[in-house]
Amino acid sequence: MIIAPSLLAANAGRLASEAERAQRAGADWLHVDIMDGHFVPNLTFGPHVVRAVRKATRLPLDVHLMCSRPETLIEQFREAGASLLTVHVELGSRVAPLLWKIKSLGALAGLAVNPPTPIAEVRPFLKQIDLLLVMTVNPGFGGQSFIEETVPKIQQAAVWRRNAGLDFHLEVDGGVDFQTVAECARAGADTFVSGTTLFGQHSLRRAIRKLRQIAERHAPAAAPAAATPRLVAVA
Repeated sequence: MIIAPSLLAANAGRLASEAERAQRAGADWLHVDIMDGHFVPNLTFGPHVVRAVRKATRLPLDVHLMCSRPETLIEQFREAGASLLTVHVELGSRVAPLLWKIKSLGALAGLAVNPPTPIAEVRPFLKQIDLLLVMTVNPGFGGQSFIEETVPKIQQAAVWRRNAGLDFHLEVDGGVDFQTVAECARAGADTFVSGTTLFGQHSLRRAIRKLRQIAERHAPAAAPAAATPRLVAVA
C-alpha cells in the first residue's frame, strides 16, 4: 500500500521542511495538487514550488494537474522534478496526446476522473497509464468530505485492472481518513492520498503508520500487482 501525504494540507510557509518531515515519517510518495483557477476554482503551486520540494526529498513527486491547459505545463513540472504527472479524463480528445507527451519526457502518466464523470470514460486509456486517480471529492479544495458514491468506481476500475492483467496504481484522493481508507482498500485502491488527516496529526509518523495498517487490513486477500510500490523517484 502506498501512502502519499498531500502537500496541500502542509504548512505552506515551510513546504521543503514539510516534505523532509514526510519522508522521515515513512511516506511512500508526496502528492502535489496543481490548480489553475480555471479547471478548478482555486490556485495552488507552480513549478518553482515543485523544484524546491524536489531538492528537499528523494520521495517520488506525484503531481496532479487540475488544469485546463496541462499541455503548457507538463514540461515545466517534469523539469522541476515531477516523477508522475496526472491529467484529467474530462479533457476529452486531448487525453491521448497528453499521456504520450508525459511518457515522452520520461515521467509516469496518470489519469484522473472526477466524481460526476462516468468511470467508463477512462477505460480506453487503461493500457496507456501508470496510475488511475479516482477523485473521491470534487476537486479544487482540501478538507472536503468523502463522496460515498465514488466507491463503485474504484470497484469497477479494480475489476478492469484484474481482468486485463494490468498493473497501474489505483489511487484515491479526497476525504481519505482513518474510516474511509478502509472502504477504499476493500474496493481495490492501493494508493491513498491524504492531507488533513495526516498533516493535522501531532505525529505524522504514527498517522501514516495507522493509515497504512488500516488499508492493509482491509485490502482484498489477493492483492493486485500494483499494490507494491513500483514508482521510483526520477528527476
